[in-house]
Amino acid sequence: MKDNMEDIQENQTSGLFALGEIIVTEGAMGALAHCDISKGIARHHSGDWGAIYVEDKELNDRALVHGGRLVSMYCCDTGPKFLIITEADRSRTTVLLPVEY
Repeated sequence: MKDNMEDIQENQTSGLFALGEIIVTEGAMGALAHCDISKGIARHHSGDWGAIYVEDKELNDRALVHGGRLVSMYCCDTGPKFLIITEADRSRTTVLLPVEY
């Protein structure tokens, strides 16, 4: 899956923040379609935090300005819910299943 993420890695300039290295966990690789992962990363990168609580969306919005970890959750048509987490230092973005959190 890492090779398939190269196109996303190269498009990091179009979002609100740096994604850093993109990592997809083994569980997410097995449960999610590449297109769902790509769409989720694009939404996360644009500040659409998906299906998280309003309070968590507010935390993400503050983290964009003041620094901090960014967490999103998405539901896809063909698979389970999944999380996308960008570290506070923007060095890494991880796609994972909630059970892997």
